[in-house]
Amino acid sequence: MTPVSPALAALAIGDDGEPLIRWDWIRRNLSDDILSALKEHLILSFTPILLGLVIALPLGIACARWRRLYGPVLAVTSVLYALPSIALFVVLVAFSGLTYTTVVVPLTLYTLSVLVPSVVDGLGSVPAHVRQSAVAMGFGELRRLVQVDLPIALPVVMAGLRVATVSNISLVSVGALIGIGGLGELFTDGLRRDFPTPLVVGIVLIITLALLSDLILLLIQRLLTPWERARATRRKNRGQSRDRDRVPAAREGETA
Repeated sequence: MTPVSPALAALAIGDDGEPLIRWDWIRRNLSDDILSALKEHLILSFTPILLGLVIALPLGIACARWRRLYGPVLAVTSVLYALPSIALFVVLVAFSGLTYTTVVVPLTLYTLSVLVPSVVDGLGSVPAHVRQSAVAMGFGELRRLVQVDLPIALPVVMAGLRVATVSNISLVSVGALIGIGGLGELFTDGLRRDFPTPLVVGIVLIITLALLSDLILLLIQRLLTPWERARATRRKNRGQSRDRDRVPAAREGETA
């Protein structure tokens, strides 16, 4: 029989002899506890993202247009982001009770602190000559914003959206401390019973959800910005052309 290494044994068996993963528990609880927690986690993660995006876009556009507004807005969102999430959850329990609102509101505020600067920075990255060309072609302010400014700003906005999404997926689990935390409830269940399997399942699912969400947003960004792919292709082709040009020159040097 092949001996098991001490490191592998430590991963499989806890200090008290309890296996790190009990597959029979996963099979028994998959359709009820695990999938229910995953569904709740999805709702609590993506609802603040959608609400934050709806609020951050007009707010970021206003801040980019009237720069004096950006300082106070950035200060408020930064202060809110610095507040511990569990403290906001506890405060809101007195007003909204143990409902999804108690978790969604703080996470929406955190989302704004990431998305508003992304929108402002993205609009600020639009070259001045591009705006001037749009005006010269007869674009009105709204048309220029929709057809020129926002498409160019999209990569920066999407970068902020990816950060906010992954952050929210992680922060939702903190809500389990007040009884509403999606996959975080697996953590509290495992810790309460000193049972590692729910902890491992929760960690794996949260990491997987974060990676899949980031990948989907990246694919959406690539679909919405085909000119970025074309630009990357042109750069690649130019690099290959320079490499091909260097080869004959190098051979001529060797011949000489």
